[in-house]
Amino acid sequence: MTTWPNHGRIDGPIVMIGFGSIGKGTLPLIERHFTFDKSRLVVIDPEDKDRNILDDQGIKFLHQAVTKQNYRELLTPLLTQGGGQGFCVNLSVDTGSIDIMEWCNEIGALYIDTVNEPWLGFYFDPKLDTADRSNYALREKTMAAKRARAPGSTTAVSCCGANPGMVSWFVKQGLLNVANDLGLKFKEPVTRADWGKLAKKVGVKGVHIAERDTQRAKKPKDIGTFVNTWSIEGFLSEGMQPAELGWGTHEKWMPKNAHKHKKGCQAAIYMDQPGANTRVRSWTPTATAQYGFLVTHNESISISDYFTVRDGRKATYRPTCHYAYHPCDDAVLSLHEFFGKAGLKQSTFHILDEHEIVDGIDELGVLLYGHRKNAYWYGSQLSIEETRRIAPNQNATGLQVTSAVLAGMVWALENPTAGIVEADEMDFRRCLEVQTPYLGPVIGAYTDWTPLNDRPGLFPEDLDKRDPWQFKNVLVR
Repeated sequence: MTTWPNHGRIDGPIVMIGFGSIGKGTLPLIERHFTFDKSRLVVIDPEDKDRNILDDQGIKFLHQAVTKQNYRELLTPLLTQGGGQGFCVNLSVDTGSIDIMEWCNEIGALYIDTVNEPWLGFYFDPKLDTADRSNYALREKTMAAKRARAPGSTTAVSCCGANPGMVSWFVKQGLLNVANDLGLKFKEPVTRADWGKLAKKVGVKGVHIAERDTQRAKKPKDIGTFVNTWSIEGFLSEGMQPAELGWGTHEKWMPKNAHKHKKGCQAAIYMDQPGANTRVRSWTPTATAQYGFLVTHNESISISDYFTVRDGRKATYRPTCHYAYHPCDDAVLSLHEFFGKAGLKQSTFHILDEHEIVDGIDELGVLLYGHRKNAYWYGSQLSIEETRRIAPNQNATGLQVTSAVLAGMVWALENPTAGIVEADEMDFRRCLEVQTPYLGPVIGAYTDWTPLNDRPGLFPEDLDKRDPWQFKNVLVR
């Protein structure tokens, strides 16, 4: 594509918090697709190693951290001076998403982030118990803020990257595809309740956010270096949170170290072990059967919650949902090294940029399972070669995130008084319309694979052979 669409005008200042791998990739998409005053764009980051990209373009850069102590004083003039509606694009770690989005509402600025990020110290705070360090707890605080908002408040898009974010749009499109392929008679859902009823009618027992990153570096990983294709601080933070998953009504077995939450939406459970050291069985079209890590993510909870069908307060249908992530091979080696030293972080972090990668794709989609056609994967197969061709300053993993940020920004501009929203609540067709040009092949694939395939092998296993899609069969024990 040589002529890129203009998706609207941002008539106020733009403040981007964070200029790591995602910030560097998002900036050219903002420049490509929006009309705005470049002199009113400012980037804030405590690191300045890539400020030359901004200096070369004459973009203002503030070399400092956004903290709990300074965010109001720092952000207010940047988002309000000069008139028009400001837009805060939060792409950083250790920045309190809830506090910043609420302050943006007070000053009338739009807001978007890719993660429900707490302030520095939360993820590794020994004073917090496991439940309090969970994504469930973070999301419940966001939902409380959502309920407290007055109708027509300024839009704040919460958790809108590839996942969480894009995958929620994939779930809806995938569900429609399966329903049509099954020959079901239905009207396309409009309300949240209707979506839950359709998922129940289709017979979806659960959803894996099933990902395989096959991008390979030119240079092998050095011992003592954590290598990844996206934010290592972000990966380790979420990876050291408890393993969490949306908990379906079909489940008959729960791990001994798993717990339900005492309050809130009750859509999820958590385990007394880190997600990045918890393995599950899953499937993607390229890898086919594979192990993935059950890393906690907001979408694991939000998708299960969104599709819940209730009779009064009782949930009569809810799908299980969790991440099943196989990162790039260097990241897997890095995790083994990290956990082999009992969680001692490596001395060096390195994110692979587009010039360091030989080949590979990031195959990221949703596996809808348990229905009459068994399982259906729907998602993106974006290659590094395609990424280099269509967007600068990022690898394939990054572009799946940055293009979702773009879609979320477009939706916010077109719906500026929607209050706090998650990706599940947004117009999935509009968002995918904006994002799909950046996703490479977007495909759907059925499979007859189940977690029971070729099991048990040489050793006995405790399996539920009556229902292949029980979590008991999915979890690697």
